[in-house]
Amino acid sequence: MRRHLPVIVTTAVFLLGFLFCALQYPNIASTRVVMNLITDNAFLGILAVGMTFVIISGGIDLSVGSVVAFTTVFLALGIGSWGLPPLLAFCLVLAICALFGAAMGAIIHHFDVPPFIVTLAGMFLARGVAFLLSTDSLPIDDALYQQVAAFSLRLPGGGRLRIIGMIMLATFILGGILLHYTRFGTNVFALGGGRDTTALMGIRTGRTTIAIYTLSSLLAGLAGIVFSFYTASGYSLTGVGVELDTIAAVVIGGTLLSGGAGSMFGTFIGILIQGLIQTYITFDGSLSSWWIKIVTGILLFLFIALQQLLTHLATRAASGPHGTQDQPPAAGRTPTIGAQGMGTQGMGAQGMGTGGLRTQERG
Repeated sequence: MRRHLPVIVTTAVFLLGFLFCALQYPNIASTRVVMNLITDNAFLGILAVGMTFVIISGGIDLSVGSVVAFTTVFLALGIGSWGLPPLLAFCLVLAICALFGAAMGAIIHHFDVPPFIVTLAGMFLARGVAFLLSTDSLPIDDALYQQVAAFSLRLPGGGRLRIIGMIMLATFILGGILLHYTRFGTNVFALGGGRDTTALMGIRTGRTTIAIYTLSSLLAGLAGIVFSFYTASGYSLTGVGVELDTIAAVVIGGTLLSGGAGSMFGTFIGILIQGLIQTYITFDGSLSSWWIKIVTGILLFLFIALQQLLTHLATRAASGPHGTQDQPPAAGRTPTIGAQGMGTQGMGAQGMGTGGLRTQERG
């Protein structure tokens, strides 16, 4: 129960917030508004899926916003100026993004550089390349983009689930399966619990680290494709600061910032909370859009405080009511090294050389 408490609290906050908004503005509860909420936050949700893997592993990825910008500019130039078919341009940019993430993961592992430093450098690098390609906002005029914009699934109440919303939902479902029901996901959680401990368990930490950052950058590239569908353009200033919004959504969703705990469902609810705040401000009309940042910041502080409280309680529970202080040896026995560790058992022949140290009784 305690392990799932952050997700339960996140879900309760969303439901209460949604109820509060619906009571003030009943149209917020319509399928049209709910589907617009999903569509407007589709690219952010895809980024959050990758960031969930990264943060659970004990890392951070500050490059995702810049990768989104690079992707949109690359697609605008590739489709509009270089004459590439859209599907080929998608494959090329996803391959580039995956290689970029793999390179960051390799540097983090092999050179033992903190992820913050490596991904910060990656953020400047990707953004710089995007500016090098173009500093202008480039329109994308292609039949595929028009078809994507026109296609949607009609829902009761006038709502429309568009393709980019479908992509986000599919990404969350597949990400949840990968995180919670595969060996790779188990390795991600183990890596967040401690790199040295994970290595002692026989898990290849290098391969797992590289795969995590490859996945994060790959999903950032996919988010860039989705964002280009949303805006039908590419711009090198796209996604400035979006990496912080992504991290906030993941943490609000109950993922432990220090790693080792989290869930994909919680991240999805975190995205919905941010979208709900934005929707409420839009309906109100009198509040500044900066209230989105203010409320997000308050929620972030509260959830980090909750995480610290739960970590403290878990530590106290693990240490027992009186702590884990070393006890003096039992009277009449001389402490020796046991076959399985420290204790008062003798070490057999398998423990140390031939013969063994046995517990000696005194007088």
